[in-house]
Amino acid sequence: MSLATIIIIAVIAIVVILIIAVISIYNGLVHARQKVRNSWSQIEVQLQRRFDLIPNLVETVKGYMSHESDLFKKVAELRTSWANASSISEKVEASNGLSAALKTIMAVSENYPELKANQNFTQLQSELTDTENKISYSRQFYNDSVTMYDTKLETFPSNIVASMFGFKEEKLFSVDSDEARKNVKVDFNK
Repeated sequence: MSLATIIIIAVIAIVVILIIAVISIYNGLVHARQKVRNSWSQIEVQLQRRFDLIPNLVETVKGYMSHESDLFKKVAELRTSWANASSISEKVEASNGLSAALKTIMAVSENYPELKANQNFTQLQSELTDTENKISYSRQFYNDSVTMYDTKLETFPSNIVASMFGFKEEKLFSVDSDEARKNVKVDFNK
């Protein structure tokens, strides 16, 4: 076997190894991106469940807390803004606002013993608590998936493959407003 033949075989072997490596890295990036999309979908499922439960909660609570109409209006506006949101960041913002409004409803309900004893309210409160726990878990899973995906986009050699094929960084689910980070303040002196 001549030196030229050995060099050609070596070059072909290196090219084949490189092609296999690129395919493997590409498939890993696609898998990670799909995991991010799936985990966001799970958040949306739980948020939709929460948004479906809210009208029932509001109707149950309305009779007891008639003077809280601003709060009910805000909940309705937030539901509408979530339904009309076209981006993840818009949905996150609406979801965070709704979480704060629900905390306020639950806190205000403490002042109404008859409401707390109402079976519908108790059941809805339990379902919302369960849903909020699922949303929290889904957000955590989403952020874990995004972190893993974004890490792949930044580490060598997958960053080269990612830039070649146009993979884009995803954003973590976070609380962006200072208002959402604050504790709920309830004022019964209205």
